[in-house]
This record gives sequence, C-alpha cells and structure tokens, in this order.
Amino acid sequence: MPRKVSNAGNPGLMAYPGRMPEQSSPAPLSDEHLEIWASVATLLERLPTALDAQLQRDSGLTHFEHGILFALDSAPERRLRLSILAAYASCTLSRLSRAISRLESQGWVRREIDATDGRFTLGVLTDDGHAKVVESTPGHQALVQRLVFDTLTAAQARQLGTISRRISAAISTEPTWTPT
Repeated sequence: MPRKVSNAGNPGLMAYPGRMPEQSSPAPLSDEHLEIWASVATLLERLPTALDAQLQRDSGLTHFEHGILFALDSAPERRLRLSILAAYASCTLSRLSRAISRLESQGWVRREIDATDGRFTLGVLTDDGHAKVVESTPGHQALVQRLVFDTLTAAQARQLGTISRRISAAISTEPTWTPT
C-alpha cells in the first residue's frame, strides 16, 4: 500500500518506496528521502505542465513540438535524421512521426529522403518553421528564467545542472522498460 508523504508543498502526494514486500528489495526510503522525492516528483509534474500551457497559449505549440522545432533550428542546414531527432527527444519514432505530421500541416517542417543514405528520412525546418521558433522562443525562455533561474542563486543553478546531469547519466544506464 502506498504511503502518504507529509509535505507542506505536496499534501497527500503518494510515494511508492521500493517493490512489493514479498520480493527481495533494498531498504525503504528514509523519511528525508521520501520528502525530497515528493518534491522532485511534484516538480516533474508541474514544470512540463507550466511550459506546455505557456507555449500553447502564446504560440500554439506543445513543449514537445517546440523542442522539435528548436532542435531542427539548431542543426546544420536545419535538418536532422528523424531517428536522431527521436533520440534527442527521447521518444519513439511513432510519436515523433505524429508530431512531425502536425508540424508539416502548419508548414513548419517537411520530410525529405536523406540523399546520403536513402534508408533514412530527414526532418527539415522550413523558413516558416524558423520564424515560428524565433517567435516562440523568447516567451518560453522568459518562463524558464522566471520559474527556474530567478528562484535560485547562481550557485544553486550550477548545482541543479550538476545534479540533473548525474541523474540523467544514471537513467541512461538503466534498462529500458517496455510494456508486456
């Protein structure tokens, strides 16, 4: 049974420390670690929602779509293989393909066969797509500045970067979960 975590910022947030009791498992998380995890889990829920809301309201994009456009805008010749773009976005080719289709319908992206290897498809940012990135990025960055960097000292921001890179590195060594 999940255990309620007492956390003023997250009342009623449920925590699931470890595996089922009949399985061999590490020691349960300490109360301090549960409190920290509750804060991280809440951040992981609230920040993407806030970023999506701002981008939808101001630019008609999801955070995921903005990330695709931004990655293409930053790439050489504003083009990337879709398989590489999916890896950057940490998503399946299927999810990326659906997003690319939405962006294509707006005229912001087009697909081309990779001239260097016809087995691959490229996502190519159009001039209108570049204009969309130029339009949507300032508001997005202002929200990131306000929600993340304005709430931290410079030292805390550097620590956040270090901590995020360490957790990301640990995640990359974990086996990928696939539904059965």
